Amino acid sequence: MMNIRNRLQYQQNQSLTDMNQAHLLALSQQGNSSLSHAALMEQTTAQSAMREASLNANIEVPKVNFYPSRHPDPNRARRKDIKQAYKLLSPAKRHVVNPVRIFLGRKYRFNKQTSVCVVDGCDCAVLIQYDNLYAKICDEDTGRSLWEMYWQNPVTGQPEAFIARDKVTSGQKMRGTYCPEHMHLYHLLCTWEMEEEKLSQANPKRLRDRVKKGVSIVTVPVAAIRSKDPTPSMLQKYEPFFAELEKDARNTNGINIIYYNNPLTKENDITTIVFDLRIFKQEIAMMNQPTPAFQSILEQQVNEVMQQNPHLEDTLGVGE
Repeated sequence: MMNIRNRLQYQQNQSLTDMNQAHLLALSQQGNSSLSHAALMEQTTAQSAMREASLNANIEVPKVNFYPSRHPDPNRARRKDIKQAYKLLSPAKRHVVNPVRIFLGRKYRFNKQTSVCVVDGCDCAVLIQYDNLYAKICDEDTGRSLWEMYWQNPVTGQPEAFIARDKVTSGQKMRGTYCPEHMHLYHLLCTWEMEEEKLSQANPKRLRDRVKKGVSIVTVPVAAIRSKDPTPSMLQKYEPFFAELEKDARNTNGINIIYYNNPLTKENDITTIVFDLRIFKQEIAMMNQPTPAFQSILEQQVNEVMQQNPHLEDTLGVGE
């Protein structure tokens, strides 16, 4: 029992950057199905980049010890990951007996300005000046970066700091933000909660609860939707023929499709198709007849050949 507990404690304290590719691939194949191998790679990239920034730029960057759940049930593993993410993303609090908290009411340690991470106190403004990691960490499905999704105004497109909340995804807005590593974990948390919401919406018990609350659920059969089509069933086999007619009518004036609508029901009662042979012959003649521009180019080429070969006319002897 102690060995299992020590192993779990070691896994929770282990960083993803300390793992090789085989270990990351194995983690993506078990536990939370929404946590793909690409997501683990992005999280590993974020941790490595933050660690490099802390060494090169002398920036205080505490690491995020997120270790995905390996529960055999994917749904339970996702819920465990959500619970762990809430714990890691919760703003850092002062001790309950801290005088600043007691007398000044300042509950959170890093609730100072929008450029400071509310979890670890990292100065994100200095980090962005050194290397904008928000722009390098991207969503695994859409390819959009964290900078585009969370650090830009959706209307103006201008840079705008993401504002964290005291209850992570809800509650009051704070005066701080998230560093790139916590920002990516927050993005994963939102994705996991959307998956949970989809499962909850599909639950039959949830549907009954919505009906009890007064939300009407109307199921429209597919046959009822198809019956609104006024085309008789015996004419449906001609639909490919009409599709070819409409396509050819865009390229020629010799095909005219005329629709006669009922003035009362506004439905199409009569459809006539007109093939005008006179227009067909005229268009074919125009296609075979060279344009004046083409004729002038042809005469110019003939004259150039004759000038280059003055004895060509005598050699051909066409007029003799």
